Amino acid sequence: MLGAFVLLLVVVAYRVASGFLGSADFQWMHNFAPVAAIALCGAVRLPRRAAVALPLAMLFVSDVILNVFHYHQPLFTREALLEILPRYVALAFISGIGFALRGRARLPNLIAASIAGSVIFYLITNTGSWISDAGYTKDFAGWAQALTTGLPGYPPTWWFSRNTLLSDVCFTLLFAACMALQPGKPAAPQKVKANELVPW
Repeated sequence: MLGAFVLLLVVVAYRVASGFLGSADFQWMHNFAPVAAIALCGAVRLPRRAAVALPLAMLFVSDVILNVFHYHQPLFTREALLEILPRYVALAFISGIGFALRGRARLPNLIAASIAGSVIFYLITNTGSWISDAGYTKDFAGWAQALTTGLPGYPPTWWFSRNTLLSDVCFTLLFAACMALQPGKPAAPQKVKANELVPW
């Protein structure tokens, strides 16, 4: 659990830093975060009690810090909850994909799951924006706008989704490499029976 806690601190720090640096000079950092990759890989490798709790706790802590110190908005308002809840729902779905891969998480499976998770995150979060944001008309045209061009004055939503896909695949590969480099468990010492001679 110590490694999981350190991972939580590192990812929270990364997401908060990318939020504060997300200006015009650092637009490549928008949605380029390891959140979904941790939800996927954590569900594959972390203990079951931390597999879902870790990514959700990481997202919640970073949301609190960003809303209070960067956006200067309360977190527990109807508007804020309607904006952030789809992210938590999407992460829960991605964690479910990770749980389905436990015990058979080969690299091709992880990459395919990462791409699927990006599509799920894209559909759920942009549909949530379509439902909650008054700038979108509540019909198919408004939903299509939420999935493609977004609102005027902002980059198109597909641009954010591209960053999400790139970051999900990159961080999933990084976590897979870290898992592969972990030393294996030492072999358990064999017990010697009382009637067996121990070779010198």
